[in-house]
Amino acid sequence: MIRKASLLLVGALMGAAAITTLSQMPINVSVAANAAATDTYRQLNLFGDVFERVRSDYVEVPDDAQLIESAINGMLTSLDPHSSYMSPKSFRDMQVQTRGEFGGLGIEVTMEEGLVKVVSPIDDTPAAKAGVLAGDYITYIDGEQVQGLTLNEAVEKMRGPVKTDIVVTVRRKGRAEPFDITITRDIIRIRSVRWREEDDVGYVRVTQFNEQTFDGLKEGIEEMTANIGEDKLKGFVIDLRNNPGGLLDQAIAVSDAFLDRGEIVSTRGREADETQRYNARAGDLTTGKPVIVLVNGGSASASEIVAGALQDHRRATILGTRSFGKGSVQTIIPLGANGAIRLTTARYYTPSGTSIQAKGIVPDIESLQDLPDDLVGRVDTKGEAGLRGHLEASEGEEESGSQAYVPSDPKDDTQLNLALDLLRGNQVNSAFPPVSDSAAVKN
Repeated sequence: MIRKASLLLVGALMGAAAITTLSQMPINVSVAANAAATDTYRQLNLFGDVFERVRSDYVEVPDDAQLIESAINGMLTSLDPHSSYMSPKSFRDMQVQTRGEFGGLGIEVTMEEGLVKVVSPIDDTPAAKAGVLAGDYITYIDGEQVQGLTLNEAVEKMRGPVKTDIVVTVRRKGRAEPFDITITRDIIRIRSVRWREEDDVGYVRVTQFNEQTFDGLKEGIEEMTANIGEDKLKGFVIDLRNNPGGLLDQAIAVSDAFLDRGEIVSTRGREADETQRYNARAGDLTTGKPVIVLVNGGSASASEIVAGALQDHRRATILGTRSFGKGSVQTIIPLGANGAIRLTTARYYTPSGTSIQAKGIVPDIESLQDLPDDLVGRVDTKGEAGLRGHLEASEGEEESGSQAYVPSDPKDDTQLNLALDLLRGNQVNSAFPPVSDSAAVKN
C-alpha cells in the first residue's frame, strides 16, 4: 500500500504539471479539458440533486450513510464484478480472512434449527481443551440467546481479544439440562492447507490463499516426504479444486515451491510502466518429484496463477476441467475509518504471456466426475465469462465455466483416482509426465 500511496502522490504532482503545460498550448485544448471537467461537475450536481430528493421525499426516512455507501458501491460494482466498496466491518472481516488468524474459540460451526451447532472442535484449540464436542448445540453466548441471530452474528460474538473469557451454554445429547462452558479465547489459525498420505503419493489440498498458505504447503510436503520416504514417494497431487483464490504473493510463493527459475506471473495495469514481473528463485521443495494439479470450474484467480505457471513451465500436469477464468488483480485501498475499496487495477498473464481472463486454464487432461442423478446439471459454474459486466477477454474467444463437483468420499473421486493411477504408472497418458516442447517457456 506504500507503493500505491506513492503512485497517487506522483499522479497528483503530474496533474499539476500538466495544467501548467497546457496553459502554453493552443486554446482549443484547454477548452476541451475545461468542458470535460465541467461535464463531470454537472454529473456530480445531478447526484446531489437526486440525493436531496430521496432524503426529502422518500416514503420513509432513509439512512444518509447507507445511501452514500450504496451509491459508492453502485459506482464500483458497475465497473466489473470484482470491484466493490467494503464497509469498516467488511474490511475487518476481509483482513481476518486473508491474515488467516483471529482471536476465537477454535470450532467449526453451522446453523441448525436456529441454534449454533458444532461441526467439530479444531484440535489443540481452546474449545477442544474446554471439552466442546462435535454435535453440541450452543444456545447462549455470554447469557445472550442465540435463537434469532444469524450464523455470522453468532460467530462475531464468539470471536474477540485473545486471553478474554467467554461463557457458552451448551445443549448436548445424553444430558438432561443445558450447561455452561467457560472458554478463554486464543489465536486461531485458519488452515488453508491440509494434507494426507495416499500410500506412496502425497496429497495436498489448498482451500484458499491466505498468509498461512505457503507455510502450510511447506510443512505438508516435508512431513509426507519424511513419512513416505524419498525412495518410495511417487509424487504429489496438489488439489486446487473449488479454491476461489486469495493473496497474489501467496500464489507466487506456492508456484515458486515447485520451480527453480523463470517467470511465474506478470501483472499489467492501464499504463505500460505499471507492468510487474515475478520470478522464481532456486529451490524446488519436492526435489523434482512428479506433480499433478487438480482444477475445476471453481478454481479461480490465485489458483489459476499457480496452475498456469506450472503448466507453462511443464513442471506439472493439469488435470480436471476448465478453471473459472478470473484473470484480474484487485488492489485493496484503505479509506481510513471508512472501510476500503476493492478496485481492479491490473490483468495478470501466465509465463507464456497468455491472459486467462474470461477463458480459464484448459487442463492437459480433461476428466469429468460421475455425478449423482440429483446433481446432474446443477454443479457447473458460469465462469467469469458468465458474469454480468465482466472484463472482456483481451485476446481470443471467451469460454464459460465447467463442472465444479468434488465427491466427499475420495473413493468416488474420479479426478483424484486418475491422478493417483498416473503417478503410480497404473494408467498412461501422453500429457503425463509433461514434456518440454517449442511452446514451453524458455528461460
